[in-house]
Amino acid sequence: MAFYPRQSLRSISEPSSSGWNAISVIRRFVGLKPLRNCDGQRLPDNIQIGPISVLRLSVLLLLVACAALTPASAQIAPVAEPMAEQAAAPAPDPFSRETPRGTVTGLISALAAKDYTRAAHYFHLSAEEDEAQLADQGAIWATQLQAALDQQGTLLPFGALSNEAIGRLDDGLPGDTEEVGRLGGEENLPILLTRTDSPAGSEVWGISQETVEALEAASSAATDPAEPEGGESAEVAGAPLLDWALLLGIAAGSFLLYWLISAGLLAFMRRLVADREKSAIYRFTQAALPPLSLFLAVVTFHLWTGSIEASIVARQTLLRYIGIVGWVALAWFGLRLVDAVARVTTARMERQQRRQAVSVVLLLRRAAKILLAVIAMVAILDTLGFDVTTGLAALGIGGIALAFGAQKAVENFIGSLNVVADRPAQVGDFCRAGDIVGTVEDIGMRSTRIRTLERTLVTIPNGDFSSREIENFAKRDRFLFNPTIGVEYGISAAELRRAVEIIEQILRDHEAVDNDGLRARFAHFGESSLDIEIWSYIIVADYAESRLIRQELLLAIFERLEEAGLAIAFPTRTVHLVTESD
Repeated sequence: MAFYPRQSLRSISEPSSSGWNAISVIRRFVGLKPLRNCDGQRLPDNIQIGPISVLRLSVLLLLVACAALTPASAQIAPVAEPMAEQAAAPAPDPFSRETPRGTVTGLISALAAKDYTRAAHYFHLSAEEDEAQLADQGAIWATQLQAALDQQGTLLPFGALSNEAIGRLDDGLPGDTEEVGRLGGEENLPILLTRTDSPAGSEVWGISQETVEALEAASSAATDPAEPEGGESAEVAGAPLLDWALLLGIAAGSFLLYWLISAGLLAFMRRLVADREKSAIYRFTQAALPPLSLFLAVVTFHLWTGSIEASIVARQTLLRYIGIVGWVALAWFGLRLVDAVARVTTARMERQQRRQAVSVVLLLRRAAKILLAVIAMVAILDTLGFDVTTGLAALGIGGIALAFGAQKAVENFIGSLNVVADRPAQVGDFCRAGDIVGTVEDIGMRSTRIRTLERTLVTIPNGDFSSREIENFAKRDRFLFNPTIGVEYGISAAELRRAVEIIEQILRDHEAVDNDGLRARFAHFGESSLDIEIWSYIIVADYAESRLIRQELLLAIFERLEEAGLAIAFPTRTVHLVTESD
């Protein structure tokens, strides 16, 4: 059957130029075909619908009707669900309990301020009582915990606490449990944190129920709590002044003890070692003992603070910031050790005439120092509480931007690597770099310094230095001996042959002259002399020695020619004056 609408289905029979708009897809699915005449030509504004097309059109209309009857909530669910998840994202915890480090640090801060109401939020409280009772009970627990910690209880130092939301996974405890210290006493029970959901929806860490039960048991067993003798002492930063003085005295005494031991050990070694400059053991000991004394004092302080009855606020604060001293001691130790190793290695390489190795050692020493300084700085920033992970990521992005902005600095650093790798010149080499002639004094990470013949010091960036044509005179294994000897005109041909033989024999008899390729030949008739050209090599590597041998050869040639009655020519001119008579 056929229908003949005029304009209503015009858009169906004439799809867009792209061929795949919505109307075109429907037309192709249903199978609508344009109506054609007997000649096969398409009739305008008409389409033909067969039985199969009617069936396909019915299915399409059924699908559209089902979609229209679908509830609106089901239709927008795929879009609303991500929006709901985004809206339900948990807010940051106001007490910084996202990590074990944040929980312990916040708890110590609350105890130092005697704010036990705030300290109560660092315990996992039961929800069976109202909020006021929960706060009161948490404050009691905080007081009991502070008392237990002041009596030989311990907490992990700041640097040892995990700063990750999931805590440490290699401690053998469940994933939602973290050990952060010990209660002390006879049983020495652990202080555990557990991770639970906060009312705001985020996961936070707090003192576990097991630790709370241990605190209550210890509190009920203590029938005669200790009272401070002599009244209350003055407090500084939430801890008694006497506790601060005790802990600082232990730290200073430990360092003084180790410093005296190191000084005595060095004095003893000075008596045993005859040549301290060449003794590698003495150099390493001298470099290591001062920073090692400081580091051992830090370790001793860490060990002693666990057995001293002092305020946990003072102990934990000093343990946190004395960690900075420990990192400084390690960096100091590393820097002095690098210098000692570099000095010993440089002296050995210089004795073995391995000057390129000296350049490599100097470059590695500077790179090692920079690396140690960066590591120490990152550790110190982490101890001070800065987000090092975010900082390193920002540093990486900033480093890329800096590399684009500091292309010359990067070019010079790459140039220094090329100079060390290709070895066109070494420290101590006499060379020519472009129009600069002199001795290489230093090859650094950014530039190379050359001492010129006028005793000035020229600094060339390594990016420029590595791209220049470098002529290294120190690399010569022999020196060319190529003078021209001129004898006077007026001698016979036999005497000239004799002169050539004398010169060649002198060269062959000298032990420092290479006989391979050696020659002395009559070259040409000069303006004032008969020129004999010499071509030979002096087989020495030292420039000063080569000049001495050159002098010996020239004097021997002069003496032998003089003995043979052959004089060395000098520029002369004969002028003939002719007078014409009238």
